[in-house]
Amino acid sequence: MAEKNLGVPVLGVLGGMGPLASAQFMLRLTLLTPAERDQDHIPAVLWSNPRVPDRTAARLAGGEDPLPALLRGIRGLEAAGAGAIAIPCNTAHGWFEGMQAATALPILHIVDAAEAELLRLGVTPGPIGLMGTAGTLAMRLYQERLEPRGWTCLVPEPAEMDRLVSPGIAEVKANRVAEAHGPLAEAARALVARGARAVVLGCTEIPLGIAAGPALPFPVCDTIDALARAALHWAGK
Repeated sequence: MAEKNLGVPVLGVLGGMGPLASAQFMLRLTLLTPAERDQDHIPAVLWSNPRVPDRTAARLAGGEDPLPALLRGIRGLEAAGAGAIAIPCNTAHGWFEGMQAATALPILHIVDAAEAELLRLGVTPGPIGLMGTAGTLAMRLYQERLEPRGWTCLVPEPAEMDRLVSPGIAEVKANRVAEAHGPLAEAARALVARGARAVVLGCTEIPLGIAAGPALPFPVCDTIDALARAALHWAGK
């Protein structure tokens, strides 16, 4: 096994959902690592499969089940010697239980990572904004995990999803990152106007669009960075 041969933990990254978000995760994992030389970084294996069936379509429109493709990726990461798995896709966590049941490796949950990031930013339990794909919001991935811990999730109105959030995510997936900033930033500001003390960017495409323009004047939780920090914590960094 690669993990034993290297003598240090190997992080498996189940990615490709989408490819740019996975590449950004690897970049942020590297930049957030306290390192002075190559050897200080975490060994990692990226399984980037952009052919995983669309997660939102699977959940909302009877589309193809992504779980078999997700499990193939997990098997590949196991064979590569991974000691834990990070999935830089929020919506894929709708199949978290099925994935975790199929492997003995720990899967780092992105919602738990987001909560830790909020606390790191000094945001305590209370009202927060939540942006994400229609699938993530419909599955209530954040609400069911965070509300018992004292968080209240405010989500975009259906019209805001249709006009701002979903088009912004689509722009990032089409590599038109700069065009995504305006609609995504407008949606985030609307959540703060309704009482959110911070906004969770609960789709890993959204941080890329938000970062493509002026910084927002309120705390935002970048779930790419949050998951990278969780991976560093797992690896003892």
